[in-house]
Amino acid sequence: MYGTFFRMKVKAGHEGQLLDSLGSHKPKGMIGWFMMKPDNPEEDFVGCAIFEDKKAHMDNANSPEQNEVYNNFMKHLESEPSWIDGEYIAGEIL
Repeated sequence: MYGTFFRMKVKAGHEGQLLDSLGSHKPKGMIGWFMMKPDNPEEDFVGCAIFEDKKAHMDNANSPEQNEVYNNFMKHLESEPSWIDGEYIAGEIL
């Protein structure tokens, strides 16, 4: 599996709209995604996206559909997200 972790600073009052825009896109090869809202309101939201493999992740990242999704959710952020891409080597959902 392959994917990305990301941090994003959401504009005040835009949380619901951001989550709606993220949940509307279901790219080929995506296994799932998670978003965490920290207890401390001063902290950035943290999320992860999980794909079957690096190819599926890169195909999505380079697709016109993902560009449209990205431009839409940027309307709800204070600044560009930070990204860490890589291979998931362990994990479990109980």
